[in-house]
Parts: sequence; C-alpha cells; structure tokens
Amino acid sequence: MKAFELRTMSDVELLKRIQEEEESLAHLRFQKVISQLENPMKIRKTRKEIARMQTILRERQLTGTSKPAEAAPADTKEQKA
Repeated sequence: MKAFELRTMSDVELLKRIQEEEESLAHLRFQKVISQLENPMKIRKTRKEIARMQTILRERQLTGTSKPAEAAPADTKEQKA
C-alpha cells in the first residue's frame, strides 16, 4: 500500500493495520525458521510497511492532527457568549 493511501486512513484503521502486519511478520518469521518461506523478501517488505504506517502516525502526533475513525458532523453554528 502506498503512503498516500495510508494517509487517507484514520488513526484507528492504521493501528489495526499495524497489528495485522505485525502478526503477519511473526508468521513469516516462523515460516523462515522452519524453512517454508518461499520469498524471504516478504519479511523485509512487511517490516517496511509497518515502519511506514508508524511514521504516518508519528507525523500526525507531532503536528497535532489526527483523523478520527468516523468523521462526526461538526456543528457550524458559533455559540454566542
């Protein structure tokens, strides 16, 4: 998945995706140990994908912007004091 596609995802979706990729990485490492992994480059690709998603989350944290899971309709009326 490309970085621009990941940036459109919400924080919750990214965290869920990171968890899925980490589980996949553990499975790939297990396959490597028992010599059933056909393409060892999958491990490298998965690690980079996880790093890319973590970087996007960190960028959002530093800038103070985050994408909610579902955009709630914002109240456009200003409250008068």
